[in-house]
Amino acid sequence: MMKKVVFKLALLSGIVFLCSCSSVMSHTGGKEGVYPGTRASSNMLSSNTNWGTKSLVLLDLPFTAIVDTVLLPWDMFRTDSSVKSRVEKSEKDSQATNDVIPPAQMPQ
Repeated sequence: MMKKVVFKLALLSGIVFLCSCSSVMSHTGGKEGVYPGTRASSNMLSSNTNWGTKSLVLLDLPFTAIVDTVLLPWDMFRTDSSVKSRVEKSEKDSQATNDVIPPAQMPQ
């Protein structure tokens, strides 16, 4: 009885960890909006990649869509604190300052 429970638990854990790779990878990065893993998988299918990669992406796509749907509330309300977003925010803030107060002209 215990062996069956352990086997089922190991099988379920393996399926969860091996499936939805695109969703997991997209959610570990910065904020990508809603359904980032599904969009990444569909971009992979439409790109010029080999048939082996496309077949794995096609196999993973339904699981990625399910995980993206489960994580939809998280995607709607999370804030982005990645390095990329902080740099973009800083550049946007400095550009707004430069629009109001233009940089001084260099003497020629």
